[in-house]
Amino acid sequence: MATWSNLGLQDSASPLMEQLNFFHDHTLLILIMITILVGYLMFMLFFNKFTNRFLLHGQTIEIIWTILPAIVLMFIALPSLRILYLLDEINSPAITLKTIGHQWYWSYEYSDFLNLEFDSYMVPTNELETNGFRLLDVDNRIVLPMNTQIRILVTAADVLHSWTIPALGVKVDATPGRLNQTNFLMNRPGLFFGQCSEICGANHSFMPIVLESSPTNYFIKWITAMNAN
Repeated sequence: MATWSNLGLQDSASPLMEQLNFFHDHTLLILIMITILVGYLMFMLFFNKFTNRFLLHGQTIEIIWTILPAIVLMFIALPSLRILYLLDEINSPAITLKTIGHQWYWSYEYSDFLNLEFDSYMVPTNELETNGFRLLDVDNRIVLPMNTQIRILVTAADVLHSWTIPALGVKVDATPGRLNQTNFLMNRPGLFFGQCSEICGANHSFMPIVLESSPTNYFIKWITAMNAN
């Protein structure tokens, strides 16, 4: 999860987020190079004394400064398109999780396991435990196995919501009357926090998401215990 004084992105917990991190660094390097070049040119422009009284036009330099930005944009656009298609790819999911956004809580359905269903509300500040995270902890966490392809189906019951977990590189709009889907794979165990990233009403900032990534045997034990209840 993000903490105070974090300047970069969160550590990735999925292969897709790793690719997004690499793309971020790649684009940032290009921006730094452009900023240094333009800054140097502006600095030299302010302080040099040279002039050319006979300069009327410069087709050559205009061709250069039109073609160069186009080439730079290609270096950004091609990796961007590659990641865009990777994010939309569904790779034979082993488990499907259905997520329904409400004002202002999430409902989850594990349709592969005897239709296990539960609601997930934010834990109020006065009910938090000592090690709880204010405005981020929920009463019922999602539990999913690591190193497993997960498909998530997202919709909403009332207004627009957005199911977002930054560490996984997942952001899916929850739209009433529409079913959106994406997939992800968690490559390490842990707790991953997210929030609704759509302005869906007065209390939209109080729709946290907590996903617990666990080894497969622990996930099976959790599913068995939930179905027994």
